[in-house]
Amino acid sequence: RTYWAFLTRFFLGLLRVKYGPASREVVLLARPFVLLRFGEPEYEIEADRGIVTWPIESGLLVAPAGRGRGYLRLSVSRPPADDAAPDVTAKVSSEVVSFYPLLAGWGWFSRIGRFIYEQTQLRLHVLVTHAFLRSLANLELEPSVVGALRPGRDPGSRPTPAARR
Repeated sequence: RTYWAFLTRFFLGLLRVKYGPASREVVLLARPFVLLRFGEPEYEIEADRGIVTWPIESGLLVAPAGRGRGYLRLSVSRPPADDAAPDVTAKVSSEVVSFYPLLAGWGWFSRIGRFIYEQTQLRLHVLVTHAFLRSLANLELEPSVVGALRPGRDPGSRPTPAARR
């Protein structure tokens, strides 16, 4: 949730995240301008690490051949506890895998399109990701809208409409 809220702040409200029962949509101002549609997140949680993976399903920024193929993953891990250290450290990383941007094109245009993508969207992705990771130092984490990991909640059940806001 903190990542999605950061995107909205970073882009001054122009980008917004809409929550569906099993999806997240990054929209430009409002629907139907869905830039990216992510499937239901998958969580891996252990005592010393947590991973959330959002499958990239579709959107205006995704090439037709890449729909349903890629994913966005955020990982948090911490080293073994050092009882002498006053602070707790954590390693946070993000990755986008198998994302096929529409801007990169295909066929004969792919050489030019890939260059355009690398000079525009890719640079913006890196800038936004670094800014988000730096913002985590403030530890101002947003409460979950969906609540998929709330204690006492059945992991297989869908959130209620009130929980989704």
